[in-house]
Order: sequence, then structure tokens, then C-alpha cells
Amino acid sequence: MVNLIKNEWMKIFKRPGTFVMIGILIVAVALFGIVIKSQQNDMDFTQDKNWEQVLQEENNALKQQMDQSQTKTDKQFYKKEIAINDYRIKHHIPTKEQYSVWSFVKDTSQLIILAGLFIIIVSAGIVASEFNWGTVKLLLIRPINRTKILLSKYLTVLLFALFMLAILFVFSMALGASLFGLPDNPLSYLNYNNGQVTEQNIVVHLLVYYSLSSIDTMMLVTMAFMISSVFRNSSLAIGLSLFLLFTGGQFTELLSMKFTWTKYILFANTDLMQYFEGTPMIEGMTLPFSIFMLLIYFLIFLFLAFFVFKKRDIAS
Repeated sequence: MVNLIKNEWMKIFKRPGTFVMIGILIVAVALFGIVIKSQQNDMDFTQDKNWEQVLQEENNALKQQMDQSQTKTDKQFYKKEIAINDYRIKHHIPTKEQYSVWSFVKDTSQLIILAGLFIIIVSAGIVASEFNWGTVKLLLIRPINRTKILLSKYLTVLLFALFMLAILFVFSMALGASLFGLPDNPLSYLNYNNGQVTEQNIVVHLLVYYSLSSIDTMMLVTMAFMISSVFRNSSLAIGLSLFLLFTGGQFTELLSMKFTWTKYILFANTDLMQYFEGTPMIEGMTLPFSIFMLLIYFLIFLFLAFFVFKKRDIAS
């Protein structure tokens, strides 16, 4: 299995396009940093001396809005904001912090979607290209189980995904440190869960944030891999996956306004951050429910990919 993965890894990096994708990701982070640095003005950072009073007034307004709110989702949102503001006041945690490397890493997390685009392209082509180039016959005449061959390709895709996300995180951290510096005393991230506010190390929070923000991409990568294996068409896999990557969440959100069955759609469950930094898309949704739905979709995608690949007549 290890040798198969090494072989697939070498195939990926023999393609010039792979280095082009890595280069584009690095350039995008660099441009992101240049734009933010050019707009930054250290003199603009000022913490209001009466920030505690401002937060208290904000809480009073939020409580009025919560009393007038008709939906449970809105009430949960107001409750969260009030709890975090109360925690800041009680523990004397200011609302503003000077822009630093950790702020930059959080901002560049928006580029996860760019990394996801490149990962989808690799995933969509890793099986289909073998059929297009006719090399699949050379691959399957070897005394190796088809399941192992396909599994090695999927594991290689996952490793490439981790590699691209690691490049994004590490380069953002290195560039952010050089452009904006390390804070002397970084503020902790205030995490709200089940009515309780807790302080979380900012680095731990960023790692968790990157992981949860990548779930949407990883599910689409798995779907692209399935389409590539079933239909042997990388263009279909890339086109459909990218279309859903950019529009799936928006369409699902529109449907959720009228239909409760929307909660069973994949894209209603891929954003697990909604349970930590927001409110569920549909009232009644829970974290265990979304994890269960993601697992069901994940198993269906892989089952179709492996079942069809094992049964396919290569001569056809």
C-alpha cells in the first residue's frame, strides 16, 4: 500500500500543473498580505476607554431585540452575543486587539476555497486520467487487488489535501509574522458552547477553525473522486464539484427558508462552525445530526466509487 501511495504521489508531482497550483496559492497569500499591509495604519488602533460601558449598552439593546424575536435561532444568536459581552466585561477582556500574525492567519482562511479548488482538480483526475490515457490496463494487470489500487489513490488525494492546507497555514503564519509581528500578549479566543463562554488558545482555535472550514471542501473532493471513478470523466467531476463548491451552500440556504427537509441535504451540514460561531441553518439541527449526515454521504460516495471500479470491465 505504501509503495502504491508513493507511486501516486510521484505521478501528481510529475505534472507541471501541480507546481503551478502551489505557486498560485502562495502568490494569493502574498497578495493578501500586501493588500492588508498597505491598508494598515497602526495609529488607527485605539481602544475606547469606555469600552465596558459600550458593551453594556450593546447588551441592553440585544436583550430588547431578543425579547422581540420570534424565532429560536435568532434568540440563540442574541443569547450568545450577550454571554460573550458579559464575559468580556467580567474578565476585563477588551474588544480590540492590534492586528498580528494570528489575525492574518484567520483572514487567509478565506483562501481554503482556493486550495479546495486545486484539490478537487487533482481528485477528479486521479482515476479518470488513467482511463483517458489508457494506463489503467497497465495498472490493473499487476497482481494487486483493485480495492487497494483505488484506496491508494484516495489516500493520496487526502494527503495532497493536507499538504495544500499545510502550505496555506504555514506560509500564512510565516508571512504574517514577518509583516505584522507576534503579539506580546495575544488575547484568547472566546468560545461559546451550550450557554458557557470559555477561553481558547488562539493557535488551537485556528487549527480547529481550519479543520472545520475544510469539511465542505473535503466532502466535495470525495464526491469528485467518486464521479471520476464511476463516469471516468474528469471534466464532469471538476465541473460539477466546482459548481457545488461555489453555489451549493447558497442554494441550500434559500431552500432552508421554506422547507425543513433541507437539513438532509449535504450542504446544510458541511459548515460545522455554525454550531460554534453561529446558529444552525435550520431550527432543530444539532452537531451529532450533522456529523451523522456527513458520515452517510461520505460512505455513499466511497461505496459507489469502489463498487463500480471493482465491477467495471476495463476493456469497455
